[in-house]
Amino acid sequence: MNREYDAVVVGARCAGSATALLMARAGLRVLLLDRVHPTRDTLSTHALMRAGVLQLDRWGLLDRIVAAGTPAVTGTTFHYADGAEHVALAAPLYAPRRTVLDPILLDAALEAGVEARLGVDVSAVTRADTGRVTGVRATVRGGAEQAVRAGLTIGADGLRSAVARAVGARPTFEGAAASAFVFGYWPLDRPDGYHWYYRPGAAAGVIPTNDGLACVWAGLPAAEFATGRRAGLERVFADVLAQAAPGVDFPAGERVGPLRGFPGMPARLRRPVGDGWALVGDAGSFKDPLTAHGITDALRDAELLTRAVVGGTPADYADTRDALTLPLLRVAEEIAAYRWDTPRVKDLLRAESAAMKPEVAALRALDLANVGRAA
Repeated sequence: MNREYDAVVVGARCAGSATALLMARAGLRVLLLDRVHPTRDTLSTHALMRAGVLQLDRWGLLDRIVAAGTPAVTGTTFHYADGAEHVALAAPLYAPRRTVLDPILLDAALEAGVEARLGVDVSAVTRADTGRVTGVRATVRGGAEQAVRAGLTIGADGLRSAVARAVGARPTFEGAAASAFVFGYWPLDRPDGYHWYYRPGAAAGVIPTNDGLACVWAGLPAAEFATGRRAGLERVFADVLAQAAPGVDFPAGERVGPLRGFPGMPARLRRPVGDGWALVGDAGSFKDPLTAHGITDALRDAELLTRAVVGGTPADYADTRDALTLPLLRVAEEIAAYRWDTPRVKDLLRAESAAMKPEVAALRALDLANVGRAA
């Protein structure tokens, strides 16, 4: 590693690689660090919302997502106790596996001139006498610790962000509700769209993704998962799927790979910028996975932060992120509480859709000709 950069990004998943990519395209010298290679799988709903697809298209990467065999999602169907509602999409959405999306973003970052080091442990941030964050201390496994100086240190290291803790990023919103999930992958003959299922006390989803598979998830309140998991993930999944989607069958014998569980975590919004540091993705903004909005948030934050760095102020990033995040976060908080009946969850999902529209409009309005677009 060299010792001086305009920005050092800790975390090379979708938030970190996207941020590094955009900053490098804007002419900044960027170092990207991670403990593991992003070809390793990670917990994810995979689903991209409209803003996420818009950004990947603008960055010249959507064609790579499609070329990797990611199926086009042309409609969304909401299934309730009293019937189903289908929404045809004017333009397709996509739900790439993270083993597809994250390496594509990393490759694009490298092509843009980002210096990446994987297998690196970041142990601390460094500070000037004034308290300003000036970089990180990092160790390449098997080597000595190095001090890396940067004008901006960016935490893209997830929900349990070590960078956020090190810089003392204070929470500005903390939720109370949380959904837990059990999910796995099944063959899907005809990937005809997203399917969401809602019954009082339970939810489920079928999300077409790569390799002819669908990510099938079953969601329930975190407290119930904590009790029920003693019976095993197979039992929790079967029981919740039967409750949320009666008659929908995904036999264990046809599953590809094991079931995985997420115990749930309340929503949290952290202050995203400070003196010499910034946070993107789950490190700064985490909302309940029931929204399937986490990847879209990560890409959005990368774009907003880069714009603020190259042509605005850190306050621009914080204000815009919060204005676009809070309406959806508050709706997600009520959905994740599972205290709704069918009429109420329909209202909440309409409110969720409405909360996404300003985000799409704001991103469409950004002039990123010299920031986001591919050369």
